Formats: sequence, C-alpha cells, structure tokens
Amino acid sequence: MTAAENVCYTLINVTSDSEPPSEVSLKTDLEKGEIKAKTEALKKVIIMILNGEKLPGLLMTIIRFVLPLQDHTIKKLLLVFWEIVPKTTPDGKLLQEMILVCDAYRKDLQHPNEFIRGSTLRFLCKLKEPELLEPLMPAIRACLEHRHSYVRRNAVLAIYTIYRNFDNLIPDAPELIHDFLVNEKDASCKRNAFMMLIHADQDRALDYLSTCIDQVHTFGDILQLVIVELIYKVCHANPSERARFIRCIYNLLQSSSPAVKYEAAGTLVTLSSAPTAIKAAAQCYIDLIIKESDNNVKLIVLDRLIELKEHPTHERVLQDLVMDILRVLSTPDLEVRKKTLQLALDLVSSRNVEELVIVLKKEVIKTNNVSEHEDTDKYRQLLVRTLHSCSVRFPDMAANVIPVLMEFLSDTNEAAAADVLEFVREAIQRFDNLRPLVIEKMLEVFHAIKTVKIYRGALWILGEYCSTKEDIQSVMTEVRRSLGEIPIVENEIKKETGEVKPEDEVSAAPAQKLVTEMGTYVTQSALSSSRPSKKEEDRPPLRGFLMDGDFYVAACLATTLTKVALRYVDIVQDKKRQNSFVAEAMLIMVTVLHLGKSSLPKKPITDDDVDRISLCLKVLSERSPLMNDIFNKECRKSLSHMLTVRLEEEKLSQKKESEKRNVTVQADDPISFMQLTAKNEMTSKEDQFQLSLLAAMGNTQRKEAADPLASKLNKVTQLTGFSDPVYAEAYVHVNQYDIVLDVLVVNQTSDTLQNCTLELATLGDLKLVEKPSPLTLAPHDFANIKANVKVASTENGIIFGNIVYDVSGAASDRNCVVLSDIHIDIMDYIQPASCTDAEFRQMWAEFEWENKVTVNTNIVDLNDYLQHILKSTNMKCLTPEKALSGFCGFMAANLYARSIFGEDALANVSIEKPIHLGPEAPVTGHIRIRAKSQGMALSLGDKINLSQKKANI
Repeated sequence: MTAAENVCYTLINVTSDSEPPSEVSLKTDLEKGEIKAKTEALKKVIIMILNGEKLPGLLMTIIRFVLPLQDHTIKKLLLVFWEIVPKTTPDGKLLQEMILVCDAYRKDLQHPNEFIRGSTLRFLCKLKEPELLEPLMPAIRACLEHRHSYVRRNAVLAIYTIYRNFDNLIPDAPELIHDFLVNEKDASCKRNAFMMLIHADQDRALDYLSTCIDQVHTFGDILQLVIVELIYKVCHANPSERARFIRCIYNLLQSSSPAVKYEAAGTLVTLSSAPTAIKAAAQCYIDLIIKESDNNVKLIVLDRLIELKEHPTHERVLQDLVMDILRVLSTPDLEVRKKTLQLALDLVSSRNVEELVIVLKKEVIKTNNVSEHEDTDKYRQLLVRTLHSCSVRFPDMAANVIPVLMEFLSDTNEAAAADVLEFVREAIQRFDNLRPLVIEKMLEVFHAIKTVKIYRGALWILGEYCSTKEDIQSVMTEVRRSLGEIPIVENEIKKETGEVKPEDEVSAAPAQKLVTEMGTYVTQSALSSSRPSKKEEDRPPLRGFLMDGDFYVAACLATTLTKVALRYVDIVQDKKRQNSFVAEAMLIMVTVLHLGKSSLPKKPITDDDVDRISLCLKVLSERSPLMNDIFNKECRKSLSHMLTVRLEEEKLSQKKESEKRNVTVQADDPISFMQLTAKNEMTSKEDQFQLSLLAAMGNTQRKEAADPLASKLNKVTQLTGFSDPVYAEAYVHVNQYDIVLDVLVVNQTSDTLQNCTLELATLGDLKLVEKPSPLTLAPHDFANIKANVKVASTENGIIFGNIVYDVSGAASDRNCVVLSDIHIDIMDYIQPASCTDAEFRQMWAEFEWENKVTVNTNIVDLNDYLQHILKSTNMKCLTPEKALSGFCGFMAANLYARSIFGEDALANVSIEKPIHLGPEAPVTGHIRIRAKSQGMALSLGDKINLSQKKANI
C-alpha cells in the first residue's frame, strides 16, 4: 500500500509560507524550553513528518523530555505524533524505543482523568502494531468498568478495532461486549457495543435484540439507528427472519428522531411490499417532509416518495395519499413545491381529482395579491400548469377550474397569464359545452388585461369563438371601450391643444384658498389644477398600446374584427344592420391605420401591419366566400391540428414511461430461486447501506458497456513516453463533483528514486484538493498515486504537471519529467433535459454568451448529422420528430441540456443540403450555442468542432 492510500484519521492545517525549522533548534526547544515552547516545537515536528521528513534523532528526545509531561495539550499532540511517526526499522521490526512509549500509555490508561483515558483509547484504535497493543490489553479491559461513559464507549471502540485487526489478542471480545451491553445504561456506550456485535458476532446481537425488542421504542435514537441497520442486514441475508422483526420496524416509524423514522421507512419498504407497509412508510415520509425545516431534507425524502411511485404496485397505494402529499405545498421553497405538484399529478386518478382541484384552486387564490416572496409568480405559474394538465386528463374538471383561472388574465405577471391563456385556448377548442362560459368570463375580464401579449391572445379567442349575435356585439362594445373615442388622431390632437371634451370638463368645484410663504391668500381654480393630472395612464388599454407604437396588436384586432364581421353578416339577415356593423369595423381599422401613419405614436406602424390591416379592409369590402372560409374555418382547423399533434406526443411519451416501468416477463425466462442464486447474481437485492456508503466515497460501481472501447481502458491517459526514466499513465475517474486521478508511476531505471513526487496544477474551474505524498521507488518498481480534483462548474479543464525525483547517491539537482496535459471532458457533466418552447425562447433572450459554430463535416444527410450532434453533445432535441421528418433540403432544430451544477445550455441547429453540388455534398450551416456562462458556451462549441470533424459516416 502506498503512502497516498494509507487511511487518514487526522487532518492538520499547515500554513504554506512557514519556514521549516532546523533539527537542532527543535531539539533545544524540546529539551530545555517552557511548556509553550515545547508545544510549538512538537507541532513543527508533526508538520515536518507529515511532509516526508524522517527526523529519527528526535525520537528519544521526545520520549525523555516530552512524554513524562502531564500537560493535556502536549498529551493530545503526542497522540498525533505517535500516530504518524514510523514505528518500525526498515526491515519491519519494532523500534526498541517503542517499549518505553507503550509503558507510558499503560500509565495513561490508568490515569485518574477520564479525558486522558478516553483520548488514549481513541488513539489505540489507530495503532496497527500488535506488539504494542498486547501489553495494554488488561488495562483496556479494565476501562470497560470505569465510572465515566466517555471512557467506557471509547474502550468498546478500542476492543472492536483490536478484535477486527488482531482477534488473537482478545478472542473473547464478543462475549465480553455482550455481557457489558446487558448491564450498560448509557445510550452512547450501548450503541458502540451493539454496533460491534453487529459486525463481530451477529448472532449475539440478535440474541440481545430479541430480549429487549419490546423496549426498542424507548431507546435513544443513536441506538435505534444501529438496530434498524442490523434488522436490514439480517433480513437481507435471511429473508425468513422478516416476520420476526417487521413489528419492531413498525414501532420505530413512531420514533421521535427524524433520522430513525427515515431509515425505518426505507428499511420497511425493502422488507415488505404489502400495501399496509408501503402506506405506513409513505405516510412517515410525508410527515418528515412537512415537519423538517431543511429544504434539502425535504427534497431527499420527496425523491424517496418518487422512487416508491415508480413501482407499479406501490403506485396504487400512494394514490390514496395524494391529499396528504399536497400538504407539502405549505413549504415556501419553489423546488419542493415543483416536485410535489409533479408527484401529485402523476398519482391523481378519477377518484381524487376533484379534491386535488379544490386544493389547487385554494392555493391559486392564496397567491393572488401576495408579492412578498419572489417565487410567488413562478409558483402561480406552476399551479396553472398543473390545473391545465388535470383538466386535459379529466375534462369534467375544466368547468370548475376556468372561472378561477381567468381572473389571472388581468395579472401583471405575464408568464402566469400566458399559461392561463394557453389553457383557455385549449379548453374552448376541446370542450364545446364550455364555450359560453369561457366567452362570458373573457368579456368580463377583457377591459382589465394589462399586458399586450395577453391582450392579443384574448382578442384572437373572442374573434374565433364568438358565434351568437349578442356575443359579437359585446366584442365590438369592448373593443370600442378599449380604444376610446374615434377617430383617434383628432381626439389625441384635441387633447394636446387643450380643447377639453365636455365629458372631461371638471364640474364647478368651490375655489380653494391657499396660503403663500408670505402669509397672503391666493385663489386657485379647480379647472386649472385638473389639466396636469391628465396622465398617459388614463388612456384606455388598447389606445395605450397603439400610442406606444405596438401595432402588431392592431393587426390582430383587424383579423378579429374581420372574423366577427363576416360571422355577423352570416347570422343577421337585415342588410342595414350588416352594413352598419361592417362599416364600424372598417372605421376602427382605418382610424388605426391613420394613427400609425401620423407622428403621434412613439414608433410608426410597420409595413407588415399596414399590409395586414389593408388586407382585412379589402376582405370586408369584397366579402368573397373563399375569404370567409379561410378566416372562419381554416384558422380553427390549424389550431385543432396542433392540439391533436401535441396530445398524441404526450400520450406517446406517457406510453414510453409506462413501458419502462412495467416489468415484462417472458414465458421462457428462467425462474430464480433465492437459495440457488450465487451472491454476485443478486443484483436486485443489493445491500442499501453498502451502496450508500460506496456512493458517499465516490466508488459507485458503474455498469461498463459490453464494448471494450467504452470500458475503463478508454479513460486511461498516457502522461510520459516509454523511453522516459519514469513512465506514468493516469486513469481519470469522474464522480459528480470531483475527479480522481489514479496515476501509475513506473521506475524504468536501475537506480532507487527518492522523494519521487507528482506535482500537479490545473487550468479552468478545477482545484487540486491535496498535494500527493512523495514516494521512494526501488529499481524497476511501480506505485499508484491518487490525486483528487474538485470541479466547480461545467467548463473544459486541463490538468498538467510533472514528476520530480532524486536519484539515490547522485550529487546532481532534482530530476524532472514533464507530463502530458489531461483534458477533462465536459460531457461527463452535461445531461439531456427538456423545457417548453416558451421557456426556451425566454432563456435564449436572457443568456448573454453566444458561440456560433460553422458546420464542417463529411456527413451528407441532414438527419444523420443532427443525430451525430445529439450523441456527441448529450443534448436533447426539443423539436418534435414530425417537424424534422421528410426532406426539403434544410433543417432547423432546438437542442437543450442541463449540467449537474444546474447550468442551462441551449443550441439552435440551422443546416442545409446544397443540392446544386450533387447528392454527395456534405451538410453546411451553423450551430448557435447560448449559455449563461462563457465557459459553458465555449466548451460546448469546442466539443462540437472536435466531434463533427471526427465523424466517418
């Protein structure tokens, strides 16, 4: 085992700028200095030994002058010193001086102070020399009967580690600890003793547990956690024991400790799949989420609930708990609410959808006029989307939801209002019976809409679905109300010149008497004070949009008026009324055109909007059947087709999800008998405690691909040449937030290399955690050095460095071998993700970093190139397959991915096939990448550049 792989017990912070002291000055301080000087000198000795210095001459000095001292700080430092100092000669025999040290520690184990006894026992857990431990065994046993719990619990730990490493020193340890456990009253001592029995003698642990199984709920939480672990391990190894312990686990679900409840619920789910067990565990998880204040805990426990839902049989049990899950919405954190709503939506069924909608409606009303929390708007948006999904899946609910949601069309938050509008549009198209209700509510809130985007959508809905004479006249009334007096230009000029219309005149109010600074009275008329108060905000909403220069809404208004006028002509037979209505619609369009051409608006009307309004005027003047058909039938067909396609896509994705979750068993599949299954084949029965420990240590066993190129060998990087005196290669193991470099160093010379050190540096958002320890390499020997690098963001990083060493016996300076650079691939941190088109457009507008990559490839097919880019960048294509199918010579697609650090990456692929260059001509075009950080945009661009050149199709 190399120095870098030795188990580390003690971490010591060292200031890098301190000068290393000489051995002579340290010896003087240790021999003749005061307590304070000796303490400082001992600290320096420890740091020097940690840095690779040997200092053999100081060993006897410390034994003679420092070991006999009774100062607690020095005793604590000495424990660290004896832990790290070499205790054996080069041939592996114990140093003679260590006998004196052993005697000193025997005295410390009998010291009247409990702290010295306890800390000495903790130190003995770290010793790996049985010759040192053997004389101390009687003293360690005696500490089990000490009056203080600190000494007793450390004595148990010392006995456990000694038994685990050298069981011949204390062969009766399990029996000794079992007797100790029966008589012990302190919780921490019982926990340590019980933990030892679990690992050393499980049968004795079970015997003890069976004697006190009814009192488990009265134990301390630290002991309860260990009991849960034991029950899990026993039932995992021997499933027939489940019935014996399941009642105990049920009792532990009522524990006062959240940690015990969490572990007990997790264990219960693995031990039993009975509906009562699943329900009890899920209820326990929900209580934990509600009662725990830490949002991270809430998210972790929510993930466990989501895992439960993935199992088809468990899902039915969880469906009954939807209302309990919705209690979690009381948490203010948006991420928790988002996961909760998604879980509730996945679990909702026809039995509980009504209750779910009632709760969500209450939550929506709560968010109204609440602006103290920054996430309120986003939460409202989430609620609207959830209600939307409920109404689509359960159409009977739509009638209850629409009246509440339509109040939010007048909301200042455009995102939530846009979601409501999208929902209303889908509802009015799908559910004919709701149309009168939607039209009525829309006309009620129409005048209060504040944002132009929502106004345009509301106009479209009213124009498309108003079919009765009364509704059409109401639309015209609302439009006139929203536009103000027409013609607009004349009205605005009159306002500018101060000609006040009769309705704006201020009624004769009593003249006010004001007092000036000098004390004299002045009279102020009511009329003169009313003029400056007439602000732009007093304008009707539609006129306000037009005066701001937003004439796209005017084009939408023209289309709406054309639709309702053509429909009015079909409904009403009276020619006079027909002409009157059409003339009014044309007058509104003309006055808007006039306004656009004048200099009054902030921005003039665009040519596109002029063309659109002119076309609508022409359609109304001619009234041809073809145009009537296009305006009143084709538009609705397009919407219907779009909604049908979207519904098909949702059903397809749901079907894929359900297929993933359904466990299909073939008729000829072999039957697995647990008794006949080899241990390495029990894949579905992995030890959860062991898995979580491995995950925490970053040693998760990933399933390697069958292709040998995709295995570990593919990640080995050669760092030096074969002819270099020192050959090095590194295996780059990427965990979530750190990178482990496992470097193999081979001495290719016939000399002994001393102080062989791997020196590394990083470029980019990488940080080296610790400096690798120096090694001594025998001739033609090899060793492994591990180095940890922390990663802070998704960016291409480079690790570079060299290996320096001294040749034994040579007088020359240190030798140096420069290493090749290790490039860290960002693809390990990027994962495909999905978002809505609206979110994609919003992020595209917000992200400031853009990288434009020119397509330079030898791929000749557009779809093949897109698939190749998706594969090499880990991004997901948001553009539906139907939009990409067929061949028309060009292709545009939106891609999206998210890093494990929560960074978003967007890409737009615009490519074409130059047909005039022949069928074998390669694809051309551009890929535009946008990201919030510069590193992400540049790194993704580099990745695309590298991968598109490598492709061989």
